[in-house]
Amino acid sequence: MKVGILSGGGDAPGINAVIRAAVRKGIVYHKFEMIGIRDGWHGLLENDTFPLTLESISGILPKGGSILGTSRTNPFKRRNGARKILKNTDKLGLDAVIVIGGDDTLTVAYKLYEKGLSCVGVPKTIDNDLWGTDYTFGFNTAVSIATEALDRLHSTAEAHHRVMIVEVMGRNAGWIALEAGIAGGADAILIPEIPFDIDKVCKYIEARRKRGITFSIIVVAEGAKPKGGKEIVYSKTVDEFGHAKLGGVGYYVGKEIEKRTGIETRVVVLGHLQRGGSPTAFDRILATRYGVAAIDLVKQKKFGRMVALKGNKILSIPLKEVATRKKTADLKLYELASVFFG
Repeated sequence: MKVGILSGGGDAPGINAVIRAAVRKGIVYHKFEMIGIRDGWHGLLENDTFPLTLESISGILPKGGSILGTSRTNPFKRRNGARKILKNTDKLGLDAVIVIGGDDTLTVAYKLYEKGLSCVGVPKTIDNDLWGTDYTFGFNTAVSIATEALDRLHSTAEAHHRVMIVEVMGRNAGWIALEAGIAGGADAILIPEIPFDIDKVCKYIEARRKRGITFSIIVVAEGAKPKGGKEIVYSKTVDEFGHAKLGGVGYYVGKEIEKRTGIETRVVVLGHLQRGGSPTAFDRILATRYGVAAIDLVKQKKFGRMVALKGNKILSIPLKEVATRKKTADLKLYELASVFFG
């Protein structure tokens, strides 16, 4: 068989570990020919591919980013895009495609599967918002980076008696904010799933001051919004999947806190630091397991499915479920976190 691999959407630490595992198992054990597709769906639209060999995957395990490149290309926004992808897949002689991506990329995979593309999905997003899997690779790394930042900010916040606002990624799911906030000892965590009351946040800060604690750390997910308000966007322009660029809620919260309390407040936006650099050991292992499971699904010709982690087992679920549902943050975990607010 001839098998292509692509990675779409935002980069996430661990993509290269998936590629390495799928290529190694595919070539050595299944005798497949492996092909890299550059820049997500764009590569299949433009026939931009290259051979993946045992030599080309050597040393890529600890590397961040993707040796394939990535993009937020949506074939269904291009004239005859879906038809062109199916035609080019035939022209390239591909028997199957492994698609590494988040909800947008895998929704495209499902739609193309419905039109005849033999494909298998691998869950990739630092946001951890994909339905059907306990964890996506890249999430653990993002949480670890955010937690380290919180640890570092504690010392400067305490020295200057400040409130520090830390804005993290996650789009419309609060997983990164929630887990990093718990691990980093945040005094309040604001997530998209629960619109926040800025007056209540100020009360948390003032309660600490009354106890003699002269600093506070607040973690804000980029998709968090105030009660009765809308999410704050960095830019109103949208990508090919209709997503606006989120960002700026941290500054909104910081200004409101300083205005209401008079306490000096600073804002740190972690941004793309969370998705760059080497993956953690957890993400390297998870991504490796996903890569092996994905190529095995191809061998078994079980297409239209995504590999997933359930407990400590790697299973697979229909791509249709991933395309039609969304996984938001666990509110029981939020209840646990709220014990430490204020």
